[in-house]
Amino acid sequence: MSPGLIILIVVIVALVGFVILTYNGLVQRRLRVDEAFSQIQVQLKRRWDLIPNLVAAVKGYMDFEQDVLTKVTDARANAVAAGAQGPAAQAQAENALTGTLRSLFAVVENYPTLKANENVLSLQEQLTTTENQIGFSRQHYNATVLDFNTGIATFPAVLLAGPLGFAKREFFEAEEAAQAVPQVQLR
Repeated sequence: MSPGLIILIVVIVALVGFVILTYNGLVQRRLRVDEAFSQIQVQLKRRWDLIPNLVAAVKGYMDFEQDVLTKVTDARANAVAAGAQGPAAQAQAENALTGTLRSLFAVVENYPTLKANENVLSLQEQLTTTENQIGFSRQHYNATVLDFNTGIATFPAVLLAGPLGFAKREFFEAEEAAQAVPQVQLR
């Protein structure tokens, strides 16, 4: 074999190895993003399951606050429906749900009997714990999205990412309105 042929074979093997390693690395990052999004979904499902129990527990006490309960129920339905529309749409719907839950908790504070109800207290605690877990899941998801997006945008992987079908992923972001404390006006 001539030295030129050996060099050509080595270069081809190196290029094939580079493509394989780059592709596998991008697949691993994409799978981590998918897994992290699944963890958010698990926590959101837990919250969605707790909300009807909370609404049922407070319904009898809150004769004059039915609009708050209706808003919570509607926001929950919108959040469940948004699950199939991608991270951005789901984040927006979940932020709206978080706002309505905060409003509900603020109203509950004005009902001493309800505030002392063990079932309501337990559900509030479970929802608070779930909200914390959702926050941690969002942080993890956003970190994996950052890693993935960086991986497909940096050289030399950027040369292969587009042609191999790797597209930028969206972050699961909280909106400014969802971070603000709701204002409750009582009649």
